[in-house]
Amino acid sequence: MALIALRNLLALMVMIFLIFLLERSVVLRKLPWIKGFWIGGIGFGFGSLLLLVAQAMTDATTAALAAAAMPIFAVGLEVALDGRRLSGRFLVAVALVLFGGALAADVFPGKSSIGTGFAFGLFASGIFAWGSRQTVKSFPSLSPLSRTAITTSGMFGFTAIPCFAAMLFEHSWSTVGSLDISNIGLLFIYACLALGFSQVFWIKAVEDVGIGIASFHLNATPFYVMIIVFILGSEWNWVQALGAAVLTVGTILAQLPEKRFHHQTAQKI
Repeated sequence: MALIALRNLLALMVMIFLIFLLERSVVLRKLPWIKGFWIGGIGFGFGSLLLLVAQAMTDATTAALAAAAMPIFAVGLEVALDGRRLSGRFLVAVALVLFGGALAADVFPGKSSIGTGFAFGLFASGIFAWGSRQTVKSFPSLSPLSRTAITTSGMFGFTAIPCFAAMLFEHSWSTVGSLDISNIGLLFIYACLALGFSQVFWIKAVEDVGIGIASFHLNATPFYVMIIVFILGSEWNWVQALGAAVLTVGTILAQLPEKRFHHQTAQKI
């Protein structure tokens, strides 16, 4: 927990530095920090912690597959809040995504630990989708960098508060671990690049194409994870590979109508 809080703090510092460097007209104290804190704390802080819990209860591949189900929640938000219409093809795609995700995660009766972990991952995906959409919708006049900075403050605060409490009670959550040169370098790379820059790019994508279409592109994650884990020496799991393939088919089917819709809209304009 302490390491996660430190990572979030470093990412926030990078974003604030970039605002000073690239957006000189922005007055930091006038940004809506309080509202951004709550959106980021719930959407990104709570959501990311749930995903870590899911990974601890299962494995990296299963957690990634749960995250890949985010398009279901993302498009669901657009249907409920933005009036998006669903096609028959999309409903078939939802069924394929659910079946493929369950197959890949090995979620069957009698394996409650895996099923519970996968459920936590799905819940985390839904919260992350809400936080991403809310970041864009709540601050339409701000740049992607400023939006990301104020919500990252909430992501940091959500993890920092439990860490301070853990320090008072000498809980293991306050333990940082070994911080040698190598680990510090990896921490800076993760905080600055994998979290800092990528989060700004993600919010920009949500603004440009919507949370539904943006979330479809995250479905490449399970394949990367499975390949990396296999390269590192783990055994290849054909059941998970089949589930990932079925999930991919569902993702493609879900994305095709959306692309066509945006293409027709652009032609009319």
